[in-house]
Amino acid sequence: MMTINSAIIGCGAIHHRHAAAIHALPETTLRAVVDTDPSRGRQWASQYGCHGYQDYREMLRDPAIDVVHICTPHYLHKSMIIAALKAGKHVFCEKPIALNTHEAAEIAQAAASARGRLAVCYQNRYNPTSQAMAEALRHSSCGKMLSIKAALTWSRSETYYTASGWRGIFSTEGGSLLINQAIHTLDLIQWLAGGVVRVKGVTDSSWLATAIETEDSAMAMLELANGARGLFYATNCHTTDSPLALEIHCERGTLQLRDNTLWRITDKGREQLASDSVPENAKSYWGSSHQLAISDFYQAIQRSGTVQYCNVKQACQSLQLVEAIYRSSQLRQWITVSG
Repeated sequence: MMTINSAIIGCGAIHHRHAAAIHALPETTLRAVVDTDPSRGRQWASQYGCHGYQDYREMLRDPAIDVVHICTPHYLHKSMIIAALKAGKHVFCEKPIALNTHEAAEIAQAAASARGRLAVCYQNRYNPTSQAMAEALRHSSCGKMLSIKAALTWSRSETYYTASGWRGIFSTEGGSLLINQAIHTLDLIQWLAGGVVRVKGVTDSSWLATAIETEDSAMAMLELANGARGLFYATNCHTTDSPLALEIHCERGTLQLRDNTLWRITDKGREQLASDSVPENAKSYWGSSHQLAISDFYQAIQRSGTVQYCNVKQACQSLQLVEAIYRSSQLRQWITVSG
């Protein structure tokens, strides 16, 4: 098995999950971290026993680095992904892949001719409950999907946005609630249903209207590719981060996700299928599946493509859905979602 040397760009809160995953993988070394804040970069470089850089372009010139993890604000993703691919590196990027589908198309074009692979972090697909839902639908244990509904009620304060100047601004975050927090939920919906055909949605801002130019709440109806109906609601105006509530109504029963536990409910009773663990020393809403997502990507690199991961095409599908909801809210009409 080949040895892999990795680097992380951006030493904010989420980078810990990537560093922990890298350290847990066999034949893998964290060779470098990059942060524009020199003191923070030095701190983590010292703690991890690796190189520290202030400029990611300098790091990309190191021929020993094989994989680059991008954990930076949204508006930096496109330029960093393309630069890393041009440097011959594999790239694992936090969601979203870009600010919008125009940027995503540029990334897809760069990835098509690149030597390295590109993965985007939708770790919630790897949650035990998500995998159990997909398995139940794949084997039709409850029959054909008729509808899926999801409600995400989280809390974000004004301080959350003012403390990081790029958040809550279309030009740097690409939106807010939909593209940052709820995109994981939208990704699960479209992943479980095999895609979305069209959507009609509304976005608005209420409690956070004075702090952001983007949305703090959204709702949408979705026509799903498998013929089912989708119902979606999300907000950052709750006073706590409640676990995702998701329900799939099928011909012969219902799959119900409540309090991080998945149940199958039929006329024969209620059966627990899976449960998600809450990560230690991390925010609960990140889940515990970064390790699995990152491990699959590294295995795909080492095994020449025999392992699946969320690639650029799949990552674009969730971004297209987010963009369609924004556009639908502006035009007050149904919007077709690109395939």
